[in-house]
Amino acid sequence: MRYLPLTPADRAEMLGVIGAASVDDLFVDVPAEARLSGPIAGLPAHASEMAVERHMSALAAKNLSAGLVPFFLGAGAYRHHVPASVDHLIQRGEFLTAYTPYQPEIAQGTLQVLFEFQTQVARLFGTDIANASMYDGSTACWEAILMAARVTRKGRAVLSGGLHPHYAEVVRTLAKFTEDDIVSLKAELVAEADDAAVIAAIDDKTSCVVVQYPDILGRIPDLAAIAEAAHAKGALLVAVVTEPVALGMIEAPGELGADIVVGEGQSLGVGLQFGGPYLGLFGCREKFVRQMPGRLCGQTVDAEGKRGFVLTLSTREQHIRREKATSNICTNSGLCALAFSIHLTLLGGEGLSRLAAVNHDRTQALVERITKVPGVKLLNDAYFNEVTLVLPRDAREVVRELADRKVLGGVSLGRLFPQAGELHNGLLVTATETVTDEDIETFARELEGVLA
Repeated sequence: MRYLPLTPADRAEMLGVIGAASVDDLFVDVPAEARLSGPIAGLPAHASEMAVERHMSALAAKNLSAGLVPFFLGAGAYRHHVPASVDHLIQRGEFLTAYTPYQPEIAQGTLQVLFEFQTQVARLFGTDIANASMYDGSTACWEAILMAARVTRKGRAVLSGGLHPHYAEVVRTLAKFTEDDIVSLKAELVAEADDAAVIAAIDDKTSCVVVQYPDILGRIPDLAAIAEAAHAKGALLVAVVTEPVALGMIEAPGELGADIVVGEGQSLGVGLQFGGPYLGLFGCREKFVRQMPGRLCGQTVDAEGKRGFVLTLSTREQHIRREKATSNICTNSGLCALAFSIHLTLLGGEGLSRLAAVNHDRTQALVERITKVPGVKLLNDAYFNEVTLVLPRDAREVVRELADRKVLGGVSLGRLFPQAGELHNGLLVTATETVTDEDIETFARELEGVLA
C-alpha cells in the first residue's frame, strides 16, 4: 500500500507556518520547463517485480562495459585496477555498517580510519592537514572557493580555462546563491597551460585562483609561478587534482605553493561505478584549519595515557553551533574514503610511484602509436596519463563510430565544451595500467578506419 504520512490538513498547517501558499511554492527555484506536469511518457503505470528486473537487465545489456573493450576514457574518472582485498575489507561489518561518529569517542575504529585517511591525503597533497573527506571533487572545489572567501574576506574567484568544465559549472551554479563573482577563463586548444592568462586575471579583489593539476587537457601548469602571483595580490591558490595517481610522479601541489588542494579520490580504491558515489579530497595549510569545511579527526591520549582518537573539529550545519558552520555537508564519503585508504596502504609510497610510472609509460606507448594514424596530431607533449589529440574532424562523431566498433576511444572536447566550436576536433585520451599493447593496437587500427 502507499505510504501517506500526512493528511491534507497536516500539509495545509505546515504550509501556513512557513508562509507558503502551496507545495509548488517550495520549488520556485526549479525552472518550469524542468518540472513534470504528469507521469513520464512511455513509462508503464505499474509492472511486476520480475518484469521490471527483466526490463532493467535488458537495458543494462546495452552498456559497453569498461572491462570488456579497449578503454581510453578519463576526463576526471579513471579506470585503475582495484585489488580484490579492497572490496573484501570494506565489506566487513564493522566498516560497512558504521555511518558517522555522532558519539565519536566510542567509535574509535571509525575515527582511527579517518585519521589515517587524513594523514595519507595530507602527505599526497603536500599540505599540513586534510579533512575527513567531502562528497566529490567538484563540490570540494566549490567548498575551497567559499573557504578562500572566508580567509581573505574577498568575493572574486578566478577559474583557469584548464579547469574541468563540470567543476566550473558546479561552481557557477552554487555561486548564484552566494553572490560570489566567478571569473571563468576560456579554454583553448593550445599546447601550453594558460598560466599567463591566469596570472593576468588576478587583482586586488581576488580571493583565490583555481587551477587544475594536471589540467583538463592533460597539461601541467606552473603552480609555483601562479602561487607567487596570487600571494602578491593577497589571494590564495586552490589546486584541483582529479587524478591522484599523478602525484606519485609529479610534485605535490602544496609543495609548489598551493594554499588549498582539493580533488577527486575515485582513482584509488573506488572504481568507475557509473559516476558515483565518489570521494572528495580536501587539504590546506594549518593556519586555515578553522575555516576548513567538513570534519577533522585528531589523535590524543586518554586518562590512562593510552593512544586515542577524537573528533577535533566539526563545525557542520547539523551540530550545535550550526550558525558558525563552515559547510552544509551532512556526512563524509566514509566507505569510499576507507576504500581509498586501503588501496593506498596496499600500494605504499614506492608502489604509488611505480604505479604512476606504469601509467606514464602506457600513455607514451599510446601516443607513439596513435600519432602514426594519418591526420592525428598530438597537442601537448608534457602529460601524465592523459593527453589531447587533435583530429581532422569533429571528435564527437569519431567517438561514436569507435564505440560502434567496440572501442571506447576517449572523451571528445565537443562533449565537454559544446559551445566552443574551436575545440571540437580535440579528443582527450587516457591510458592507465589497465591498457594493454593489444588495446592500443586495436584503438589505432579502428581509429584509422574511422578517419579513412
